[in-house]
Amino acid sequence: MWMAGGDVKGGSSVGETDEFSIAALERTIHIRDVHATILDLMGLNDEHLTYLHAGSFRKLTEIGGEVLTEIIA
Repeated sequence: MWMAGGDVKGGSSVGETDEFSIAALERTIHIRDVHATILDLMGLNDEHLTYLHAGSFRKLTEIGGEVLTEIIA
C-alpha cells in the first residue's frame, strides 16, 4: 500500500515480502494495522469508532490493530 501526506514519513516502508509478494519475510502487516494508523493520523480513537453491520456494532480494529509508528513523522 502506498500512503502520502497527512504526517506520513516520506520514503519509509514497513514489512517485506518475497520476490513474488506471496509470503512475508519480516513481520506481517494486517489491514487492521493500516486502519488503526489511518484513524490515528485523523485524530480518531479506533476503540470508540463503530459501524452497524448485520444488526450489530463492529469496529475496524475489532480483533486488534497496532498503529504503525514507523511511518509517522
